[in-house]
Amino acid sequence: MTSDDKSVCEQKHYESIFNTHAETLRNFVYYKCGSEQQAEDIVQEAFIKLWKNCSKVIYTKAKSYLFTVANNMFLNEVAHEKVVLKYKQQTKSKVSNETPEFLLRQKEFQEKLQRTIANLPEGQREVFLLNRIDKKTYAEIAEIIGLSVKAVEKRMHKALITMRKEIGNI
Repeated sequence: MTSDDKSVCEQKHYESIFNTHAETLRNFVYYKCGSEQQAEDIVQEAFIKLWKNCSKVIYTKAKSYLFTVANNMFLNEVAHEKVVLKYKQQTKSKVSNETPEFLLRQKEFQEKLQRTIANLPEGQREVFLLNRIDKKTYAEIAEIIGLSVKAVEKRMHKALITMRKEIGNI
């Protein structure tokens, strides 16, 4: 009987394939995943798949079949882990302890704040944003705009008075 005549479905030939390739296949998968348990599981699944498809697999191609199946199983697990991780990250970012009422009030406050800043006179708005957003000191702002530090302080003072009147104490 030549190797082409051997049937993978015969127990003795299947066992021969298992005894010949199981350890090498397990090492191959282990080197890919780094987990002995995962490697064992994938090898078992690959041999189960070989048994289920034994009538379709040529004896001489069994090794190639096993390595291809094991590699694909590993890649599928990696892809699945990525999907799970992505889902966890999306779920975490969507979960919030704030009530809808709080979120609505926060949104309304942001809109009111932006409107109030937009309505400030240009000089006051410029000084306010340079200080509060860009974290510039009064001396740095004075240098940027070309004014004295006192003039910057006066513009900031007026901007804060307007902001407190419109929004409250911020």
